This record gives sequence, structure tokens and C-alpha cells, in this order.
Amino acid sequence: MHDTRPLLATDDFPAIFRKPLEIIQINLGYLCNLSCVHCHVNAGPKRTELMSLETLEQVLHFAEQADIHTLDLTGGAPEMHPHFRYLVKAAHSKGIKIIDRCNLTILEDPHYKDTAEFLAEHQVEIVASLPCYLEENVDKQRGKGVFKDSITTLQRLNKLGYGQADSVLRLNLVFNPQDALLPPEQNSLELAYKQHLQQQYGIVFNRLFVIANMPIQRFGSQLVSQGRFDAYLQLLRDHYRADNLDSLMCLNTISIDWQGYLYDCDFNQMLAMPLAARSKTHINELTVDMLNGAAIATAAHCYGCTAGQGSSCGGALEVKHC
Repeated sequence: MHDTRPLLATDDFPAIFRKPLEIIQINLGYLCNLSCVHCHVNAGPKRTELMSLETLEQVLHFAEQADIHTLDLTGGAPEMHPHFRYLVKAAHSKGIKIIDRCNLTILEDPHYKDTAEFLAEHQVEIVASLPCYLEENVDKQRGKGVFKDSITTLQRLNKLGYGQADSVLRLNLVFNPQDALLPPEQNSLELAYKQHLQQQYGIVFNRLFVIANMPIQRFGSQLVSQGRFDAYLQLLRDHYRADNLDSLMCLNTISIDWQGYLYDCDFNQMLAMPLAARSKTHINELTVDMLNGAAIATAAHCYGCTAGQGSSCGGALEVKHC
């Protein structure tokens, strides 16, 4: 696996600083039932890194003390973590919103078959990856049979109330480009998704989030091996928009890795870039005062979040969503 970190070093990205902390994004580990080519975490079925119960409890304690309103659970497949349900129950009991970044297919696995009902019971918001509404494209990017399992899962989630207009159960889908391209305009693509999925499969959902592929880990290594890494970075730079700086998710979010160490965002985590101006910091050392107004660590990949319409784990930055 190529290391893209030296290629991402830069000192020309504008300085950005933290606003009040609202969201904690937790990477529960790299274990996943899929090995998607665009995965910036390099997750897969053979990964063994998983957050300990002790660290989970430290995160919960900090979230309660800091009055955090959202825990954003990612991986790997978060649902495969042995203490996933404990974490969801504990957060729900404290009135903390939970987002589950789900690959959909895991909910069809016999070992996790009742997980969809569990998520609905605890009003977990699902953000689900569906990089295209066409079977051929999805299977090419994520593996053979993934599209059919995803459709089956979406239909089951709809029956539970997810994505319905009169339901509190939110179901959002995520689009990633198939190649080293910027994502298309979010609103028009969302309309196309909704029309196709409704007409072909009877599926409804709330929002579509378009997210740019980051040139790190598996996708970055693929670009390096193809000799296209520099061209993709230049594409991101050429489409930089300063207006996006005020909406970046790193301004009000911190990212925690499976060992409990802190980063300004999930992408910095994958590049082992700790909080700016700090040595490696663990969740059990963190105080809110350490974050307020602090500088955010940046590098060339940050142009991926500021290019064009902007990109974050909540989709295009120009689009306001709750």
C-alpha cells in the first residue's frame, strides 16, 4: 500500500479555527464486510482493529460532560463492533442523537438481521452508502451482489418507517464518484435518485449527500499507482472556493480513532495528523477548553472539502440540511 502522506503536505491552505464543539465522529474500527475501492479507511473483513469498551465509556463520559448533541458512528461497518448496541443504548438514554454510517449490506447478514429493527427502536439516523442507483456501477465499486442486497435493505428500512415523509426515522444516502472526478450538483442528482429508486423499487429516502473521494488510503494509493494522483489534487485545487471555509465540518466536529486518539477530521485521522499544534491527544485527556478557537491541522487533501459545491460527511456544503 502506497503512503500518500508526503504527497499531501502543503502550507498554502488557508488557516482555519475551531468553533464550539457539537459533534463527535467515532471510528469504531476497521472491520467491515466489504472492501470498497473508494474507501478512505482501508477497511475490510480481515481488519481486527476495534475500539475497547473502556474507550467507548470515556467517549460517552466526555460527550455528556461537553453537552455534545450528536455521535456520528463510522468504521468499517460500525454495526460489527461487539459493543455497538451498548453505545447506541447509552447515548440514546442520555438524549444524544446517533448517526450510523451504514453500508446497508451488513443489515442483510444473518448475524445482524435484527439490527435494522434495533436502529429504528432507538431512532438512529442512518446515512447509507449507495454510490449509484445503477446495479453495474455499484457492484463495480463495492463488490458483486452489493446492489441487490442494498435495495433489499432499503425496502426493509422503508417498511420500518425510515425515509417516510411523516416519520422521525431519517434515511440519507451517500453518493461517491466512480473515478477521480468532482461529484455532480447535489440537488439535481438527489432528484434523479429519488425518481429512479421510487419508480423501479418503491424506495423513498430523505436526502442524498454527495461526497468527494479523498486522495488518501485505498483511493489515494490507486491514484498513485495509476500516475493520476497529482492531476486529481490539481483538480481539487483548481475548483477551490473560499466561500466553503465557513461550513467545513471540522469546525464543530472532532474525530476519534479506534484507540481513542483525537483528530480534526476523519480524513486527518487516516493520515495520522493529530490535532493542530498538539502532540497525540487521547479522549481521556481532552477538555472543551483545549478545542475552543484552536487551529485545525490542514494539508492538500483539504481542497477536497472546499472544491466546487464543497464536501463533507453531510454532503455538499452549500446545501443546508438538518
